[in-house]
Amino acid sequence: MARLDHISLPVRDWQTSRDWYRDNLGFEVEFEIAERKTAAMRDEADLTLFLYEGEVTPCPGIAFTIQVDDVKAKHSALSARGIAFVHPPMKVFWGFGAELNDPDGYCLRLWDPKSMKENG
Repeated sequence: MARLDHISLPVRDWQTSRDWYRDNLGFEVEFEIAERKTAAMRDEADLTLFLYEGEVTPCPGIAFTIQVDDVKAKHSALSARGIAFVHPPMKVFWGFGAELNDPDGYCLRLWDPKSMKENG
């Protein structure tokens, strides 16, 4: 069986993006290669997101869907930190969740299994 192992994502500032994913979504810094301006960020499922400085171009239609423990609580916590959301947790075409953009404008969809089951 195939398994997605990592994703490489160009960002404007690798350190800003590293800190944002670590501080707001709980990704762990797996390793960094400062001379290549790259940070490898790992989630709880061992998927690694390589954030590297490069040209960021709009990616309409592409979204990263991220499972959190409680989408309503995560929305409240991030909103309290001043992070803007495209929309709060609500019923949408993909189920139930919240949507925001990372510092480079990549679309992130947050959801949790309980809310999805109850509202999706």
